[in-house]
Amino acid sequence: MFITKKHLSRRTVLRGVGASLALPLLDSMVPAQTPLAKTPASPKVRLAAIEMVHGAAGSTAIGRSKNYWSPAIKGVNFEFTASLQSLAPFREYLTVISNTELQNAMSLTPEEDGPMADHTRSSAVFLTAAHPRMTEGSDIEAGPSIDQLYARRVGRETRLSSIQLCIEDAGSLAGVCGHRYSCAYKNTISWASPTAPLPMEMDPRAVFERLFSDATPRRANSLLVDGVADAARQLKQQVGSNDRLRVNQYLEAIRDVERRIQKVEKENSSGVPRALAGAPPSVPDSFDEHVELMFDLQVLAFMADVTRVSTFKMGMDRSARIYPRSGVTTPFHALSHHRESPEKIEEFARLNQYHVSKVAYFLDRLRNAPDGDGNLLDHSAVLYGSPMGDSHVHEHKYLPLVLAGRANGALKGNLHLECAPETPMANVLLTLMHKLGVGVDRIGDSTGEVAL
Repeated sequence: MFITKKHLSRRTVLRGVGASLALPLLDSMVPAQTPLAKTPASPKVRLAAIEMVHGAAGSTAIGRSKNYWSPAIKGVNFEFTASLQSLAPFREYLTVISNTELQNAMSLTPEEDGPMADHTRSSAVFLTAAHPRMTEGSDIEAGPSIDQLYARRVGRETRLSSIQLCIEDAGSLAGVCGHRYSCAYKNTISWASPTAPLPMEMDPRAVFERLFSDATPRRANSLLVDGVADAARQLKQQVGSNDRLRVNQYLEAIRDVERRIQKVEKENSSGVPRALAGAPPSVPDSFDEHVELMFDLQVLAFMADVTRVSTFKMGMDRSARIYPRSGVTTPFHALSHHRESPEKIEEFARLNQYHVSKVAYFLDRLRNAPDGDGNLLDHSAVLYGSPMGDSHVHEHKYLPLVLAGRANGALKGNLHLECAPETPMANVLLTLMHKLGVGVDRIGDSTGEVAL
């Protein structure tokens, strides 16, 4: 039998009218009789960092005693708590991390303590563990964030070094948002450097176009995948049956996302008053629909290796949003100020459970996306949590934090890591960076590593 090492490039792109579609990893991108790990097509680790504001019920004294968030036992084979129940199908991929804190999100001097100061600082500290400089001007300082540290290492190998997404209007990175703090601290979780916050995008259409379109105009209301039909047909003539199936599934996934975006745009142009007044036309009024679109866009970007780094801000501090699908009717920020009421804390735990279920949706999509010798969840690290603990007192201790994915074997999973009380969350960030091959000595107020 004649065996050839001729193969498709990992950077093969389908080009057409208005479209430039990178492809998922195909069998035909791997030279025959060559171990995958020794080829340019070997799977690379993707990093997704997701912030949910306002802490968790499980961070309160009552919530800790009832194990609303953290499991009762540490180590492997822990019992899933109410807030984390939707993550149970991903046990082998999951690490629950307890007892960390973000000291640098707190007021370190009396002048820093004032109305809304914690709300303004929190997001800036989530992925940087750095204390934001108190300023109303352009001399801001935080960061860099871990997503950008990782993007420096792998971003040159992809078309986009990273993407930054949000679910509510993050607003400007200028202006003052609370107690003499710049809005830059509140409105993003991604910092390219201590002085360079990165804007976040809530518009699914804008994200879709950035990932897949080129500068060529295409027919109005047409689907992007239709523009690459000829290129896709030619490609499928060159590859095996498994690859043809994978290409079909990938193109159908892109088609599905764009159809959903078009549907939302049509509904929002009908003249019916919107719940989210002023939002871009492709932003659904439904939180569920919006979050799922944004997660699906991240999965598609990871599948095609358009980028390996994403950040997603799933809420805004002081948000009064109500989430109908959660069964909770109290506005988010008001409920987070539970005033130590056991009933309100239990209600807040139900809302936390709902938010976590959206992360479960993302993990399921990653696990069902083939990628080389495994799936995307095998080859990803997904960090989800909040920079606040007990939001009623704006405390940044006992942070709700989980890490999912195997990161190409760097993460063990099936673990409840119970850190010593007051362990800097920065230690988790530092350890994760080391697991992903980023040679950094310190992040924020880190003091060492944790046993991930």
